[in-house]
Amino acid sequence: MQLDISDNSLPVYKALANPMRLKIIQILSHEKLNVRDIAAHLGISTTITLKHLQILADAGIIAFEKDGHNKISMLKVDNISVRFPERIYPSFDIHETNIPVGHYTDFSVEPSCGLAGPDDYIGKVDNPAYFMDPQRIDAGMIWFSNGFVEYQSPNFLSKNEHLEMLDLAIELGSEFPFSNNVWPSDITFYINDVEIGTWTSPGDFSDTRGKYTPDWVPDNVNQYGIQKILRITDHGTYLDGQPFTPISLSDIDISRQTFKIRFAIKADAENQGGCTLFGKGFGNYDQDINLKLFYS
Repeated sequence: MQLDISDNSLPVYKALANPMRLKIIQILSHEKLNVRDIAAHLGISTTITLKHLQILADAGIIAFEKDGHNKISMLKVDNISVRFPERIYPSFDIHETNIPVGHYTDFSVEPSCGLAGPDDYIGKVDNPAYFMDPQRIDAGMIWFSNGFVEYQSPNFLSKNEHLEMLDLAIELGSEFPFSNNVWPSDITFYINDVEIGTWTSPGDFSDTRGKYTPDWVPDNVNQYGIQKILRITDHGTYLDGQPFTPISLSDIDISRQTFKIRFAIKADAENQGGCTLFGKGFGNYDQDINLKLFYS
């Protein structure tokens, strides 16, 4: 589950802001239980326990199922992350490009793989040949188990403009047939053929529906990813504001006419859990791959 700093996420924050409900989450992380058993663990009445459970259910953290006359509670979420507003650097001018996830210029993928458009799958699922289907440009979500996809973005920097910082933002996650909320995958980022670093995605999420994922997409397949922001500076690379790798702007050839951006699952990756890219009209962020060149 991914949250942001908005009123839409308040039910989750409120649900977590209670020690008794935190204990319920801890209990349900081990097994599904009925209300009486949870109340016994907590040492409180079933009436109060039900109120706590309903708050957690309304926030999408737990779900209920029927077992005869019993109401069984189960944990629905494996991971919660919070996206803070992006910091602004008003002293720099910006060249910004948005690249649809279907506008890749090179690829090499292995099943499970596929492309999804606003109304249906594009071509046949698990057939890499359809990654060259002309309709791929309409894709809002693509996925593959092994290999890479590569994009190119125009380099609008002029000779008298000095690159101060480069930001790359993308919503992505792992890839598992249908989905698996706990399925780590090492996804490696490249820019202009330079390996920037590897991020381990925790899973391929379908615990809740993506905010923008079209209605035609089944509930039991990838619904959303986690937005990651790479920031490359003169003194290193940061991921979501935290130090990531020592790669700096001086390591990247910025004299080219384009910026090449690659997302890959390396053959020797410890966690080969695939990759899913979410673009405009899919996932929790209604945006394409976003490249920003901050310059002075």
